[in-house]
Amino acid sequence: MRIAFASDHAAVALKALLVAHAVTLGHDVTDLGPDSDARVDYPDFGYKLADAIAGGDADVGVALCGSGIGISIAVNRNRACRCALVSEPLSATLARAHNDANVVAMGARLIGPDLAKACLEAFLATPFEGGRHQHRVDKLSDKD
Repeated sequence: MRIAFASDHAAVALKALLVAHAVTLGHDVTDLGPDSDARVDYPDFGYKLADAIAGGDADVGVALCGSGIGISIAVNRNRACRCALVSEPLSATLARAHNDANVVAMGARLIGPDLAKACLEAFLATPFEGGRHQHRVDKLSDKD
C-alpha cells in the first residue's frame, strides 16, 4: 500500500516512528514533512497530504499534529479525503470499515508510540465493508 505521512512540528518524532513502522510492515511510504521540529503550520501539511490522496499519489494517509484535531480539519477540507481522528485501534478499525476513511489522524501529545502503532496497523488492515455504509459514504462527497 502507498501511504503518505504528514505532520506539524509537534508530531515529527511520532511521524518518524510510524513511517519506520509502516516500512517494516512492507508498505511504500512518502514523508511529506516537515523534517524537523521547527515551528510550522499544520494546515500547510494537511493540505499537502490531502493533495497526495486526491491526486492518486497515495492510497491512504496518516496525518499527525499535537492533538490530531487541526490537521484532520485541514485534510477534510478536500472532498476526496475522509480523515478520521482516532485514539485507539477500535476507532481506527471502524473508521475504515464503516466510513471508508482514507486518512487517519492522531495526536502526538495524546497517544503513546505503541498505541499509535496499533492504530496504524488496525487502520491498514481493515477493509471498507461497503453495503449499508456505501450510500452514507457517497453522501460525504456529494455535498456542495
